[in-house]
Amino acid sequence: MESITLEDAQRIVSAARNKAQEIGQPMNVAVVDAGRNLKAFARMEEAWLGSIDIAVDKAFTAMSFKMSTQELGSMSQSGQPLFGINTTSEGRIVIFGGGIPLERGGEFVGAVGVSGGTVDQDQEVAEAGATAL
Repeated sequence: MESITLEDAQRIVSAARNKAQEIGQPMNVAVVDAGRNLKAFARMEEAWLGSIDIAVDKAFTAMSFKMSTQELGSMSQSGQPLFGINTTSEGRIVIFGGGIPLERGGEFVGAVGVSGGTVDQDQEVAEAGATAL
């Protein structure tokens, strides 16, 4: 199983931080490898402490399901097939935007998770990070 390298993870964190600075919102940025283990993390000055675990869990969720947390969120609303999934995995499953799986050569190699702003801001910063792979 191919996995993300430390160099890749640091480049993703850097790209996400640059986007967060551009929009003026301090963020927490986490990158996990293919095994869902934390590979790189950054907490920008003034980023919410409460968002540290959320960023890590967004990356964990995106890699676990090989889909964005935004996509998983739409599938987990009341009446949808994955309703209640966020109560599994000891509460680590996040069902709102900001987590994106990372692919290289058709394989999932890790994921990025971002938290600290609005859901739309988190998603925008995560997308910027993901494009750095």
